[in-house]
Amino acid sequence: MEGESSWVSHCPIDVARDMGEFDSFSELSDEGNKEGIPVSMDLVLPDDLLERILAFLPIASIFRAGCVCKRWHDIVGSRRFLWNFSHVVPQKPWYFMFTDSNEPVGYAYDPILRKWYSIELPCIEASSWSIASSGGLVCFMDEDSRSELYVCNPVTRCWKRVEEPPGVKFSDYIALAISVNRMSHNYSVSVVKSKQVSGIFFQWDVSIHIYDSETMMWVTPLTEVLTGWRGGDESVICDGVLYFLIFSTGGSTENRHGLIAYNLSNRSSRGLLTKSSIPVPCSLTCGRLMNLREKLVMVGGIGKHDRPDIIKGIGIWVLHGKEWQEISRMPHKFFQGFGELDDVFASSGTDDLVYIQSYGAPALLLFDMSQKQWRWSQKCPVAKRFPLQLFTGFCFEPRLEIAP
Repeated sequence: MEGESSWVSHCPIDVARDMGEFDSFSELSDEGNKEGIPVSMDLVLPDDLLERILAFLPIASIFRAGCVCKRWHDIVGSRRFLWNFSHVVPQKPWYFMFTDSNEPVGYAYDPILRKWYSIELPCIEASSWSIASSGGLVCFMDEDSRSELYVCNPVTRCWKRVEEPPGVKFSDYIALAISVNRMSHNYSVSVVKSKQVSGIFFQWDVSIHIYDSETMMWVTPLTEVLTGWRGGDESVICDGVLYFLIFSTGGSTENRHGLIAYNLSNRSSRGLLTKSSIPVPCSLTCGRLMNLREKLVMVGGIGKHDRPDIIKGIGIWVLHGKEWQEISRMPHKFFQGFGELDDVFASSGTDDLVYIQSYGAPALLLFDMSQKQWRWSQKCPVAKRFPLQLFTGFCFEPRLEIAP
């Protein structure tokens, strides 16, 4: 497998600096030992019990545990341990923040320990690349040449290059999405391609391309010409349905966005796009789509009534059928500092967490869907390394047992 190595030996996380010194385990006095020589607890515990104990450690500590001794290295690298680790203690999604430049170096935020870890991402060469994530895997695609497409695990640094879909190099817009089967670990990558019809400003050729990791082949189940609408760069797969935003090309500022739902299991090739469009909940300046527990969630910039292109707030909605339910609106005290342009923030999420980040600052805001609570993260150290720059980021699940 391309890019595969021992994740225990090659730690992508700078845990030595971020986690501090490794605490030594206490020792027990062996009553059966007449000489009173201290016996390490490590020697007392059988492998299966030690596995269970180590499985409760944070991911950053797992890497350090693998460096303690050969026994621990073998334990944390075993398939049984990886299964225990992924099922015993649920992991919250992390957020990777980096500068909006040609140097994709940044930090990943752990919301449980509220710590930032220095991570070097494999494959990606610029923050302008298209990024999608699901089930512990992240997909990167070169936004400019569109000749490079990778799927990787950012924690273990295992990666694989995927052949790009046919004709995608000649598109004007692409929307990238990935969906991982949590049982089989197979995955699907989708690319929604939009290209303007030659000589006709209001008509756009939109096509959907699907890659199956099991067959390692691309299929193009649908191609359709839209009038007055085009695809963009926002899409996600939820419960077998591909959702992507479309944008008005008719010049109207009041109804600038729409949503298309395409059932990947049916893969019908006729007239589905125009028939399956869903109105957005209100006049939006921008929208971000994400999969939270197989429910489609949208974070959108709410436009002013008299100036729809100016953002006045940020809302969160969940789609039920074809109806939107508003979950929350960002309180004004948090919204201050996001600016008034139409597209001023990045947002992504999974599980129960939604991350919202201003492009102009390294501040990261979290919204807990289960508790309906807003809170700031700890301050990201990326600002110290790269002052006076724009920032972007994405959310991913930290997992050890999955590889592309």
